[in-house]
Amino acid sequence: MSKAAGVETVHIPARSGPAKPKPTTTRRVSHNLNGQRLGKKGRDTRDRILAATVAVLQSEEDSGVSLSEVARRASLGMTSIYSYFADLTELLLAVLEPVAAEAEASYLKMLREPWPDEELGERSAMFVSAFHDFWQRHTRILHLRNTMSDRQDARMMAHRVRSAQPVIRNIIRQMGHDPKVVKTSAAGMATVLYTGIERMIAVVTDRTLAKVVPGEFAPDVAHFLEAEARLLELGIREYRRSAQR
Repeated sequence: MSKAAGVETVHIPARSGPAKPKPTTTRRVSHNLNGQRLGKKGRDTRDRILAATVAVLQSEEDSGVSLSEVARRASLGMTSIYSYFADLTELLLAVLEPVAAEAEASYLKMLREPWPDEELGERSAMFVSAFHDFWQRHTRILHLRNTMSDRQDARMMAHRVRSAQPVIRNIIRQMGHDPKVVKTSAAGMATVLYTGIERMIAVVTDRTLAKVVPGEFAPDVAHFLEAEARLLELGIREYRRSAQR
């Protein structure tokens, strides 16, 4: 991420493959940053900014994401952008809202159901596959969030942690332990399992690696997913046994 003439820019690689669904649902915002109540025109302008941001993320161009580029796409002045979003992070977090909301139907609901012992392998594989599919659909914004998080953007770090927490808590429940009890061995294992799954899926959906190391990066996606599912199954199974002792 860089700043030039007061404009924040985050560079992202060109998109390849089919276009991803555009986020269409965000929380209801009643006022802009100037304290003015939003009428239909104001809400339409904010939606225009969000749609322009998604268009930049989905662009084939190998360019950066910046407020100035969003303003150009939306045919708005920078003053209009700053009336709704204080900075680039705030804008991207708004784009992430419907993505985060989709997580429940995409993969979290699977974890909320008790997994019978005899179905642990199958359920683990289904969860890992669904999590991978979710990342594929939203790969650019999720990779951008993680990149900004790695660069110590506190708000993106917080978003990343909040996204992980319900998964970790429900893995602990699948283990037969209480997620409300902190700093337990089960909590540690669940955190490690989730971190491994997220990191592996981030790697196999990263479209820049093939450009950076052409001919060397060819992830074996099916076997990677299978391996992570197996580790998840074994971790849950082992901690279920310990909870029953």
